[in-house]
Amino acid sequence: LALWGILMTSSICLRQTDLKALIAYSSVSHMGLVTAAIIVQTPWGLTGAMTLMIAHGLTSSALFALANTNYERTHTRTLLLVRGLQLVFPLMSTWWLLTNLTNMAMPPTINLLGELFIISTLFNWSSPTIVITGIGTLITATYSLYMLLMTQRGSISTQFQLLSPTHTREHLILVLHLLPLGLLTTKPALISGLFT
Repeated sequence: LALWGILMTSSICLRQTDLKALIAYSSVSHMGLVTAAIIVQTPWGLTGAMTLMIAHGLTSSALFALANTNYERTHTRTLLLVRGLQLVFPLMSTWWLLTNLTNMAMPPTINLLGELFIISTLFNWSSPTIVITGIGTLITATYSLYMLLMTQRGSISTQFQLLSPTHTREHLILVLHLLPLGLLTTKPALISGLFT
């Protein structure tokens, strides 16, 4: 049921028009993996669940912070209206890229380590689960790229003529989210050594 929930919430993410709802459903999808790993109750599963909970907590919080910075300037969360922000805020676009790559569990992020632990556990428990987790991972990559492209690429709407520049506090918030992720990536034993 947890794996079926991953497919359902990931599919809902593909149809979202609201940026905040997309990020929220993304979290539900990732927590489906965590739930499946906890239910299996193996050391690798518990390690993967703990790793993914911490990693996704930081990643999802950073995505919500990015969505809020967009909303403060455009006063809308609709993906079709908020386009082309890469041209206006190039540094913020870099934060979007890094955060979306961690959300997709790209190497060498700690998110990938957590997902690998969980997928290995589920495959060891029942080999057909690889099909569902593989499809869920593919859909996760799809909606993460969709979110990145919709917010950053394209031509900016003509209704946004004067957008206020980003503040140092917004960049500091994102550094304080991604720096721990980077440090955990360099020393994953801080988390993964708990149950192994």
